[in-house]
Amino acid sequence: MNERVVIAGAGHAAGQVAASLRQNKFAGDIVLVGDEPYLPYQRPPLSKKFLSGELPAERLYCKPASFYEEARVELRLDSSVVALDRQAKSLSLEDGETINYDKLVLALGSRVRKLHVDGSGLKGVHYLRNIADVDGIRKRMEPGRRMVIVGAGYIGLEVAAVAQQAGLDVTVIEMADRVMSRVVSAEISDFYQIEHTNQGVKFRLSTGVTALNGKKRVKSVTTSEGEDVPADIVVIGIGILPNTELATEAGLDVDNGIVVDDHCQTSDPDIYAVGDCTLHPNAIYERQLRLESVHNALEQAKTAAANICGKDIAYAQVPWFWSDQYDLKLQIAGLSEGYDDVVIRGNPVERSFSCLYLREGRLIAVDAINAPRDFVQSKQLIANQVEIATDKLADSDVALKDLVT
Repeated sequence: MNERVVIAGAGHAAGQVAASLRQNKFAGDIVLVGDEPYLPYQRPPLSKKFLSGELPAERLYCKPASFYEEARVELRLDSSVVALDRQAKSLSLEDGETINYDKLVLALGSRVRKLHVDGSGLKGVHYLRNIADVDGIRKRMEPGRRMVIVGAGYIGLEVAAVAQQAGLDVTVIEMADRVMSRVVSAEISDFYQIEHTNQGVKFRLSTGVTALNGKKRVKSVTTSEGEDVPADIVVIGIGILPNTELATEAGLDVDNGIVVDDHCQTSDPDIYAVGDCTLHPNAIYERQLRLESVHNALEQAKTAAANICGKDIAYAQVPWFWSDQYDLKLQIAGLSEGYDDVVIRGNPVERSFSCLYLREGRLIAVDAINAPRDFVQSKQLIANQVEIATDKLADSDVALKDLVT
């Protein structure tokens, strides 16, 4: 019998599943179903070089169309999956078609968290999650126009950097008392706020949004402080939510993500899940994690494909992320949540340094700013979980790789 693997989703993880299945000599049918009209593409450049116009759309694609043809991957793009029948082992599409599977991979990704205030449906109010979103934003990005960004996370600050450099007047509104508060220390937050302020970006911290104002098109943003901030365009970046509804309705285990084991297998042995939508175990941090990162998506995709092909491969990775803002590249290895000590390595004034996070004397994460060597070499230290003297970590003349035991 010719086995069929169906991949629900057409993002970065889905494309990697298809490629890895063929790399692992899977000879059966592969069907990839996605609700966008595009080939699987990279999302990180959307808020960076694609938004700035430096990168054309075709450069976003993970693989060219010819790859899927040569790899015998059947593409069902611009098709939404509306139901999963585990007993019949089938997916129902929005157009009424049914697709049967032997193995299923859920690469459902995530969606933007919406801001629910008066005026949120006005023209000129945007979110940034896909190519169409960026196309809409770019049409309004003209020098001198006023952009208000709601949310000072990665997306918000990356958009702020691109917009400011494009000549827009940029204001960022953030409910927390510092930027990127969910992912970095106060030291890194302060550094980035100063950098953006020096570029001309204005901040309203510890501030919420109560309304978006205008008749048909947004004209201003009312803050929780009662201020009306003028706006020709508003970009909202207040986080994402995992797409788990399909799995929940099908009776799979879901807990802030589709629950998978270290083989990326769900509570149904014939169904795997990968990427932003999953909750998976991590041995280093001894807890379940849901990660929003390309690295996690790609590595889980490789793991799922290998196990579908009969290999016994466990997913065990140090998480990592990155953000480009102006000429600053922030590379994050590990997860800093729960740290009890911080070591600064290098000099922030030189705009090339690292912030190292420890818990009980063990390195758990590193934020490297224009310091790629520290980023690369820190991963093994994090994985090893050995105690390291802080004076050695702080000495930038000592390579981190030399501290690996």
